Amino acid sequence: MNIQISTVTMRYDADKNVSGVQVHFSGSNDGRTININGYIPLSAEEYAGNESLTALEGIVKQQVADRLLED
Repeated sequence: MNIQISTVTMRYDADKNVSGVQVHFSGSNDGRTININGYIPLSAEEYAGNESLTALEGIVKQQVADRLLED
C-alpha cells in the first residue's frame, strides 16, 4: 500500500503547546484497485519524535491496519 501524507494539522492548547495532531493521508495499492483516505489523530506525545514523513507513513499504515481488524 502506497501512503502519502497530505497535511499535518497541529492543535494547540491555551499555552501554545501542541495538544494533538491530525495526520491526513491518502493511499492506494499498486494496481489502484483499493483507495483509502482520511486522517489519524495523534497525541502530542505520539507525534514527538515521529515528525518525518517516513515515520508518519508507518504510523498511518499501522493505525489503518489495526482499525481494519477491529471487530
